[in-house]
Amino acid sequence: MNTTRFADTLLTGIKNFLAWTGVPRHMLDTLDEIIFLIIIIVLAFLFAVLFHTIMVRLSKKLLKRKKTDLFSSLAKYDVLRKLTAIIPPIFISTLLPFAFDTHSKWFSLSERITWIYFCIALMFSINAILNTIGDTLKNSEQLKSRPMKGFIQIFQVIFSTLLIIVIVSILINKSPHNLITGLGAFTAVLMLVFKDTILGLVAGVQISENDMVRIGDWIEMPQNRVNGIVTDISLDTVKIQNFDNTIVTVPPYSLVSGSFINWRGMSESGGRRIMREYLIKLDYIKPCTPDFLEKIKSFDDELAQFITEKQKEAAEGKIANTDNPAGLVNGTIDTNLGLLRAYMQMYLHRHPSINKELMIMVRTLAPTENGLPVQIYCFSANKNWPSYESIQSEIMEHFVSVLPVFELYPFQNADARDTIISGYIESGKVDPSTIEGMPWHTNIINTDNKEQKTGN
Repeated sequence: MNTTRFADTLLTGIKNFLAWTGVPRHMLDTLDEIIFLIIIIVLAFLFAVLFHTIMVRLSKKLLKRKKTDLFSSLAKYDVLRKLTAIIPPIFISTLLPFAFDTHSKWFSLSERITWIYFCIALMFSINAILNTIGDTLKNSEQLKSRPMKGFIQIFQVIFSTLLIIVIVSILINKSPHNLITGLGAFTAVLMLVFKDTILGLVAGVQISENDMVRIGDWIEMPQNRVNGIVTDISLDTVKIQNFDNTIVTVPPYSLVSGSFINWRGMSESGGRRIMREYLIKLDYIKPCTPDFLEKIKSFDDELAQFITEKQKEAAEGKIANTDNPAGLVNGTIDTNLGLLRAYMQMYLHRHPSINKELMIMVRTLAPTENGLPVQIYCFSANKNWPSYESIQSEIMEHFVSVLPVFELYPFQNADARDTIISGYIESGKVDPSTIEGMPWHTNIINTDNKEQKTGN
């Protein structure tokens, strides 16, 4: 009622103004409709600007009092301005019947333009609101690792598609239902055009439902040269930052259709696995003599206690069984390699960086033409990559450094330097201790032999 009264008053004022300016009577009807349309358009946008100004000031006051992620995202995506853009077409469509005859072409054209503008403004507003919701959800502790961006884009595509259908139906003056029905004939074309989007939509749902990948996961896809951290998951791309800081993007459906390694299990577990081995020369593996055992006792106190206990068990006739499995898992005193395994097992158990709650094992693998592999199997408690590599290197370096103590030696292919050194030693004219690059344990043995000969 108030709208009708306002429109009648405005029209009457326009006609009186045109009559006062001397406009001919036969032009009054056309001119007053055009001027009325211009006035309501101007008023609509002025009202929108006023509303936007008030809301911006209120939001700024709220941000000063309490700064939240929601308000920050609203400002980031300019949601208030996009929402106020919906006001003018609503205002104009309400007063439009008072400007033109509802059966006239001008009314039909103006109404179509108004509603098309409304749909476009609504599309941008909904997208901005969904982006705001997406940012807020990503900052949530429970959902920050989930691919929320992909779900937000799914809703954006759905709403945008519906609004585009409505816009086209307005342009061709057909019902949206008829338009959607007619699109059925173009399904094959639409599937071809939007193939990546459709596959990404399905893959995004599968990835989220099965919790296959989260933002922050370390994944490997050798076939796509991917080895890094997932930084973003959207509807059509998954962005990964490799360890060399290169950025790789792959479609989501490649994660579903292909295979990849996700290291999240390692990150969430108690440790990162260390599994390395050295090849030991077979002809250096020998039985332990009493003299050798006494010599090894002086190397490590814990190992000396182990040897003493084993000697006692042997004297009492005890053997390793289910009641006494220590001999099976910690090595034996029968061979120098068994003693090495026992020592390395003890070394790993007392190492401060090894997780004692996970498996610790020193074992031999199937022999090869180059020797017998002795493998270290344990888990580093520190899962940080540089720290893990440092711990692993330290263990393997210690492993190889103690081999000569047990009179064991790793396999290594001979090179030209080895051949030259061998020639010098065989000539008997060169003191081996003066040759650079000689193994440290060889120098010690040669020095001991030299001292013994001098003493004799």
